[in-house]
Amino acid sequence: MRREKPQVNRDHRPVSLRMTVLASLFTALVIVGGYLSFPLPFSPVPIVLSDFFVMLAGLLLGPSWGLASIALFIFLGALGLPVFAGGQAGLAVLFGPTGGFLFGFPVCAAVVGWISGKGKSSPGKDLAALLAGNLVLYLFGVPWLKAVLNLTWETALTAGLLPFLPGAAIKITAAVVITRVLRPWFRQSDFTFRQPGVGGEK
Repeated sequence: MRREKPQVNRDHRPVSLRMTVLASLFTALVIVGGYLSFPLPFSPVPIVLSDFFVMLAGLLLGPSWGLASIALFIFLGALGLPVFAGGQAGLAVLFGPTGGFLFGFPVCAAVVGWISGKGKSSPGKDLAALLAGNLVLYLFGVPWLKAVLNLTWETALTAGLLPFLPGAAIKITAAVVITRVLRPWFRQSDFTFRQPGVGGEK
């Protein structure tokens, strides 16, 4: 009588490998977005594309992998690699005037991923997730900016929030559109939502 060998689920390894690669890709995109930096004469906070890729990381990787991807970006910068806006690096940048935004990046990705991943996906839910994530980002960034530079609230909002709202609206809109295009491919490829051979979505 032939004894059948127990089946071993080997799906975790390839899924984890693919997700690691994708998380690393988004880390690289956030770095590239920081190099596309446009300084403002009245603010220490530059206009960058990093936050756009942070949003996409949350939407497409989910809360855990999205957070991990952006946390790697923060870690590399803390080690001294020139990954922050304009090629800056080090703890002086991380704890400087823009440090609140940097620390807010991984939290933003996690919040966006958590809200957008609850239940059935929809553009409305993605939009709500991005609005919540950006709210968290500015709740980190603006008070930090105020405290480090000893600004008034009016000056802090002028330097750290108001000039960025039009750009944030454009980035949020673009992120919703791009996610609607890419998410089916992510699902089909089993990158985030399920493993091969396992029925149903998480």
